[in-house]
Amino acid sequence: MGPSGGEAADDAMLARLHAAIAEAGGWLPFDRYMSLALYEPGLGYYANSRRKFGTMPQQGSDFVTAPELSPLFGRALARQVAQALSVTGTDTVIEFGAGSGALAEQLLQSLDALGQPVTRYFIVDLSGTLRERQAERLARFAPRVEWLDRWPDEIHGVLVANELLDAMPVELLRWDGAQWLQRGVGVDASGGLVFDDRPGTAHPPVPEDEIGAFIPGTVTEIHPQAEAFVRTLARHLKRGAAFFIDYGFPESEYYHPQRTGGTLMCHHLHRADPDPLALPGQKDITAHVNFTGIALAGQEAGLMVLGYTSQANFLINCGLVDLLCEADLAQRGMAHRLIAEHEMGELFKVIGFAPGEGFDALGFSAGDRSHML
Repeated sequence: MGPSGGEAADDAMLARLHAAIAEAGGWLPFDRYMSLALYEPGLGYYANSRRKFGTMPQQGSDFVTAPELSPLFGRALARQVAQALSVTGTDTVIEFGAGSGALAEQLLQSLDALGQPVTRYFIVDLSGTLRERQAERLARFAPRVEWLDRWPDEIHGVLVANELLDAMPVELLRWDGAQWLQRGVGVDASGGLVFDDRPGTAHPPVPEDEIGAFIPGTVTEIHPQAEAFVRTLARHLKRGAAFFIDYGFPESEYYHPQRTGGTLMCHHLHRADPDPLALPGQKDITAHVNFTGIALAGQEAGLMVLGYTSQANFLINCGLVDLLCEADLAQRGMAHRLIAEHEMGELFKVIGFAPGEGFDALGFSAGDRSHML
C-alpha cells in the first residue's frame, strides 16, 4: 500500500522544507521556515485541506477561536464596528484571515440588526480551502461578500482581524550571554529538522543597558512581518478604523528578563506544544504579539491609536453583559470564557487604529491601557 493522502502531503511538506534548506545553503532563517510550514500553497498548515477550527478534538480540529466559542463575541464586536462605520461615514468591512467565516457571519447578521448594514464585506484570506468553507457559510449574504487576493488600493471602511498577527512569521533569537544569535533550521545527519543558531544583526527592542539582565540561553521573538503589515495598513486606510484582537503583551512584559523561553507555541488536536519542527504543515505555529511594536509601527506610519485594552474590557464596553442577560445558561457558560481572566479575557488584547483625528471608540471607553504600551 502507498501512503495515504495525509501521509503523502506530510512527506511532500518535508521534502519542500528539505529543498528550501538546501537551496539556502543548509540554513533557513526561522521566519522563512514558519512561512513555508504555514502558508506554502497546498502543503502549509493554512493552505492545506485539514480542518483547523472547532470546539472539540473529536471534530478533527486543532483549536477554537472566540467566534466559534460564542456568537456573542461577534455581536459585541459589531457594536464597535457599527460605531466606527457611523462616525467615519463608511459602509464597508474588510476582514483579514477570516478562518471558518464565523466572525463574518456574526458581524453581517448583527450589523443588519443594528441598522448599520454594510454594502461590502471583503475577506482577505490566503487559504483556498478556507475560502470555500467561508463561501458556504456566508452564501445567504451574497453578493455583499467578496474575496480579495491582496490589499485594496484604498480602504474606506473598518478592518477587523481576530488572531491574525499571532500567525505571522517571526524571527527567533537566542541570547548566548554575549550576543543575540539568529535561530534558523537545518538538517541533521539522519535527515531530521534541527535548530541551528548563527550570529546575526537582529536584536529585541531592549535598551543597551538592560541586555545584561538576560539569562544566557534565553530565546525570544521579534515581529518585523506583523509590524510591516501595520505599516502597509497605514498606507491603504484612508478613512475608517482598524481593530486587531490577539493574545500578547506590551514590550516591557514581552521582553522581561524572566521570560526566558519566548512565546512560540503550536496547536494540534486542541493540545499545545512548543516544538515547531515536529509535524510541519499539520499544526498551527504562533507567537504572542508585542503590542508596543504594533502600536509604534502604526503611529510612525501616521495612524492614531484609538485604544488598547484587554478583550474582557473591550467586550464589556461593547455591551456583552446585556447580551449575556438575554442568553440561555449554556450560551452564558461559553461566552464567559471570552471575559474570564484565566481563559481569554486577560491574555487577549484589542488595539484600535484610525487615520487622521480618530474618535472616542466605544470598546476603549473604560479600562484603556494605551499608557502601558
